[in-house]
Amino acid sequence: MTSSELWTRATADRYDAEEAENSSATALGPALAFLAELAGDGRALEFAIGTGRVGVPLRERGVPVVGIELSEHMAAVLRRKADEDTLPVTVGDMATTVVPGGFTLVYLIYNTISNLLTQEEQVECFRNAARHLEPGGRFVIELGLPPLRSLSPGQTAVPFDVSERHLGFDTVDLVEQMLVSHHFTRDGDDGRYRRANSRHRYAWPAELDLMARIAGLELERRVADWDGAPFTQDSAKHISVWRKPA
Repeated sequence: MTSSELWTRATADRYDAEEAENSSATALGPALAFLAELAGDGRALEFAIGTGRVGVPLRERGVPVVGIELSEHMAAVLRRKADEDTLPVTVGDMATTVVPGGFTLVYLIYNTISNLLTQEEQVECFRNAARHLEPGGRFVIELGLPPLRSLSPGQTAVPFDVSERHLGFDTVDLVEQMLVSHHFTRDGDDGRYRRANSRHRYAWPAELDLMARIAGLELERRVADWDGAPFTQDSAKHISVWRKPA
């Protein structure tokens, strides 16, 4: 049960190189500290663990991490970094796949819940998180806010990155709550660009809170970044923490 678009082998093989800046110790430090504190002495489950950009260094901090990943190609890249005994990964979708044991932390970051393209699947994702959490455990989501305030009347596209080797634009369908990210990436020096796009269903924080309530979870905290800055109307994203009642 998933409408997520599968990552191909080619995309998986170049993912870490393209995300190198976001994978540095400086960039990941606050997120790892945030997640490790919530995990405490328990285990953490990462939905859509991908190539292990976060899961592997979190495991290296001493947090036992288990992953669920839809793309076998992404999981294969992760396996080059950590073996199955060190970081177990189950290939499956994050809305319905169940792994053994209980967890003090389930986390889903880097906008990945938006890969589920229906509200029903997003609700099931919350239910799946609650299913895996021990009483008192937390579910964490990192999600950007759609750039609706940047849209002028009649405008449908908003640039999010204009750099030497990458042009990125989001187009928004306000009725269906769908956002398509368009990427034009220059791989070499011949002036040619590689084009790619990905579809996402955006959801407002209040909608996520309702999904959490349906799953039996309670909002504990919402901040604007991993450093804990206050979440305001000007925030570009949010880190939300829901707790399973003890």
